[in-house]
Amino acid sequence: MTNRIALRARANQFFVYSGRSLLVTNLDGDVSLSGTNGFYRENTRLLSRYELTVNGYRLVPVVASPVGGAGMLTYQQMPDEVGVPERSVAVEIAYFLSEGMRTVLRIENNWGVKSHQPDPPTIDLAINVAADFADISEADTGTRLQKAPVQASWDDTRRELCFRYCHPKLDRAVAIRVEQSPVPVRYEQDALIVSLTLALHQPVELVLVVEPVFDGKRLTAPPPVYDETETGLGRLRQRLRDETPRLTTSNATVARAWETAVSDLATLPLGRDPGPAAPIAGLPLYQQFFGRDTLTIGWQSLIAMPAMLRDALRLNAAWQGTVIDDFYDEEPGKLIHQASRAPLAILGYNPFLHYYGDYATPPDFLLGLGQYAAWTSDRETVRPLLENARKAIDWLDRYGDLDHDGFLEYVCRSPEGLKNQGWKDSWDGIIDQDGNVVPDPIAACELQGYWYVGLQQVAIAFLLAGDLPYALELLNKARDLKARFDPAFWMEDEGFYALGLGPDKEQIRSIASNAGHLLAAGIVPAEKAPRVARRLMEPDMFSGWGIRTLSSHHVAYNPFSYHLGSVWPVESGTIAFGMARYSCWPECHRLAGGLFALTERCSESRLPEVVGGIQRDEAHPYPGIYPGSNEPQGWSDGAIVVTIQALLGMHGLAPLGLLLVDPHLPDWLPDLRLNGLRVGESELDLDFVRTKSGKTRYHVRRQQGHIRVVHQPVPSEPHATLIGRLLDALGSIGHS
Repeated sequence: MTNRIALRARANQFFVYSGRSLLVTNLDGDVSLSGTNGFYRENTRLLSRYELTVNGYRLVPVVASPVGGAGMLTYQQMPDEVGVPERSVAVEIAYFLSEGMRTVLRIENNWGVKSHQPDPPTIDLAINVAADFADISEADTGTRLQKAPVQASWDDTRRELCFRYCHPKLDRAVAIRVEQSPVPVRYEQDALIVSLTLALHQPVELVLVVEPVFDGKRLTAPPPVYDETETGLGRLRQRLRDETPRLTTSNATVARAWETAVSDLATLPLGRDPGPAAPIAGLPLYQQFFGRDTLTIGWQSLIAMPAMLRDALRLNAAWQGTVIDDFYDEEPGKLIHQASRAPLAILGYNPFLHYYGDYATPPDFLLGLGQYAAWTSDRETVRPLLENARKAIDWLDRYGDLDHDGFLEYVCRSPEGLKNQGWKDSWDGIIDQDGNVVPDPIAACELQGYWYVGLQQVAIAFLLAGDLPYALELLNKARDLKARFDPAFWMEDEGFYALGLGPDKEQIRSIASNAGHLLAAGIVPAEKAPRVARRLMEPDMFSGWGIRTLSSHHVAYNPFSYHLGSVWPVESGTIAFGMARYSCWPECHRLAGGLFALTERCSESRLPEVVGGIQRDEAHPYPGIYPGSNEPQGWSDGAIVVTIQALLGMHGLAPLGLLLVDPHLPDWLPDLRLNGLRVGESELDLDFVRTKSGKTRYHVRRQQGHIRVVHQPVPSEPHATLIGRLLDALGSIGHS
């Protein structure tokens, strides 16, 4: 018998969200003065309290739950102190989010018990409110860096309360308007108060709208319906859901994990032009634009939601660097790490207003553009982005390789920036064998893999546009990088790759997960890939749930750190994809099995941002969650999608009218069906079945459009026949 476990990050809170607006409540559905609770817009807490009381007493909670992503419904009862019969008065509170928030309160004196009171009870219902305009990071840590007086003003005619932040450099306000009330409303003692007589069987309804005011512009609240198609962002969410392939399987764990992942992904669009479908990173702390997060989520989720990668590419291109600015770590052609409109960023306490301190985003952009071209053959989107790709390549050559030794190495120039600017961007994410933080400059191993695969993949985009000479140049650059990489980073005695090269060009010999990214990139020579895969699955690296960020044998190992022994689902998904690329199927199956087993221990099968590195065994039936982890987290959802893609060995070549498959279902996943998979303009329904011999057979059940499904293992390095077909076919397509 398996014990039921339901892990959830920040389990004492609920999140209701839409684009760049967020409501954080306690489990009763109230916004009490506690922790990160509040109503936010652009990572700015507008309301720090939004809580109901009756005659000064808190209501008695019954149940509360989010409805979809952008709604919440709570049921509450009158407290005993009010003096009404037990359970005779029901209170419903519904929240609806878009840019602003609408609240509908419904009170009815008829729930289950007939009233015997001679007169209907009269109550004072108060909506207790407060505003502090804290940055979400300030709310999370409890430490304020920026602070100013908050001015409250009440307009009795409009029944509107306005809180204005009196900061000389920050124009922020929030208006709370009572849109509907059967009786007059008054504002006193930090509360909106109505005196209600609760006649039997005569429900009372109040409607409040909360409207953020940013730089003089008032943002509106949505209609009071859970059907999100009433708003523009809601319609975008619905389109993403409608376009997603449907997965069915006899393995209920996998089916639930897929459904949760794609449902979550559809709720995450940022709603920011020119790429509205580009996703936020995660909730509650990362509800903003992060360059590499949008691109990673995009390429990992490509078989499910190509529109997400399309818009991630567009949005990243719009933020490409143009000048040299040390405070923001910006350089011409560099792609952005993050763009925040939070108070601390706007006021210059940190550089995150538009921060470029990340070396992963530029090659990730190249990878994403190539993958998008390969799966969609969408010239209309790809062609305008080729100039951005050229600028990114120029940045990699001119600024990314500081000493011109042929490797990317980063240095943080901003006094408030991120020290580490590879995959692991925490300050202590790169350490040596003795546990010392390695100083900059650092040539992290995974960055070289990203550069390699980025050059290879973006060549497809240039081929699609007919630029054969430049595509060949990029493929040659990738080949030369691969030849340089292995001698510099390989540790023969460990059968593994070094974490990176330090300032002295000596290997950083810590055993860490970064090397697993090299398999996904394809930069590992074919003869060494099995050794790398096996090393990753040794007990010190594989926890039973996923790959640890740092070996448990390392002196600095901490299972609940950010990058020193924790397990990131997004990373395990990438590594599983890499293992499949090199046909390391036993290792891929074990890793994928651990990841899906983890979803069984998570509430609603939803993977959090980071889990603990605790070893899976009988004494430890779950790994714990990193304190402060975000959930939902876009790239944890993407990890599920890319792991399915890995098990199916699936790669699109839409410009050639091809879908390559090399399926290897594990014994715990005997069958899988994908309905509505899109490759270019074509659509497919595919069945995959594992036979008694252990082989996986596939069947095309439905086909719409000109597409051929070919069983062909994807080569781990450029293959003359495949590349030749690409060059010939794509070169001619570009001129058609």
